[in-house]
Amino acid sequence: MTAQEARTHIRYSGWASRKVLEAALALSPKDRAKPMNVSHESIAKTLTHIYFGDAIWYSRIADPSYPVPPHDALPSLDFVVEEWPRLQTKWEAWADAATDAEIARQVPFKSRFAGDAGLPAWQIVMHVVNHGTLHRGQIVGMLRQLGVKPPATDIVFYYYEQDRKSTRLNSSHITIS
Repeated sequence: MTAQEARTHIRYSGWASRKVLEAALALSPKDRAKPMNVSHESIAKTLTHIYFGDAIWYSRIADPSYPVPPHDALPSLDFVVEEWPRLQTKWEAWADAATDAEIARQVPFKSRFAGDAGLPAWQIVMHVVNHGTLHRGQIVGMLRQLGVKPPATDIVFYYYEQDRKSTRLNSSHITIS
């Protein structure tokens, strides 16, 4: 994975998480908290779990001082709604500054599953994106169970949207003489 590919994947994951979060916020608080027997019980708890994953991996890869909630005491959805955009901005800043050497760097960390461990930064990026994709997909299923049309969050839709933005930007600079 190159640094540019890491930037793309980090931005995609933030875009897709925003779409699912916006869909969840359009629900009643009761529907967001409804036990669905999928993933982390409810849409709200699954969203906070995705945030937790983004936070813990950011603290490992970029900023050990970034506050990570304990996994057994995840924050409220209100906290996540406020903090997640700030965390996404930090992820994007890290990715923007990353070089190919940074993406290849071995990142040591402690894991509740593996104890002392380490992975190359690019594998952490892929895990963050795949972890979010898995749980966003579960939320999409929960939205469907509630009779709600979910947002399209496949990466191809991110590419389409980015292409449309780029086309609009490029066409706004055309001068006809």
